[in-house]
Amino acid sequence: MNNTKILVVEDDESLRNLLIDALGIAGFDVVAYPSVESVSNKISSIKPDLIVSDINLPGLSGFDFLKSLRKSGNQTPFIALTARNEKLDVTQGLRDGADDYITKPFGLEELVLRIKAVLRRAGKTTEIQVFTIGNLILDYERHIVSCDGDELEISPTEFTLLQVLMENQDKVVRKQVLMREVWGFDFETNTSVLDTYISYLRKKLPDKSQVQIKTIRGVGFKIEAVK
Repeated sequence: MNNTKILVVEDDESLRNLLIDALGIAGFDVVAYPSVESVSNKISSIKPDLIVSDINLPGLSGFDFLKSLRKSGNQTPFIALTARNEKLDVTQGLRDGADDYITKPFGLEELVLRIKAVLRRAGKTTEIQVFTIGNLILDYERHIVSCDGDELEISPTEFTLLQVLMENQDKVVRKQVLMREVWGFDFETNTSVLDTYISYLRKKLPDKSQVQIKTIRGVGFKIEAVK
């Protein structure tokens, strides 16, 4: 459990409650409101580390909220949720200062990964920075991967890919999520580059390593300890 506080602004009560539960299970401290008007004068007391806000809100929109924050000098990381898969929405949100966006409907696993990525970029993460599976260790701060004390030679891209997999040990991470987290590509992008880098990683894991990267055909990949 960490002390990272997430502010959720979502008018759909069922989705708001789902986000509270899912992000809470992921280890975040979550506060949620149904509208911009209900939370705008509470930002200074809430002091969120990151904001997740719907764009299509009743009254003031998520765009209005974002612009107001940035105009006041508040640079809290902001992830926009939109039901409209239009490039105009995405362009406007990023231009107004959003750090990322996600289109509804979305997977909760994807949202959690995107939150973690934005927090890392903003230097606000309080998560454990060393990940261990079997005898494989990834040290985020030192940017080192080792197996039984022997450092592995892997590229920055391979490091990021391995980190996302290790953060989600024993869970299937969808190809589209990995493409977004590692390369910043949208879902329509051909995933052959991902398959290639998975192959690179597998070859660089020494025979003595106690982990394996499994392919879940048609879905994605997961890393787990060898049993």
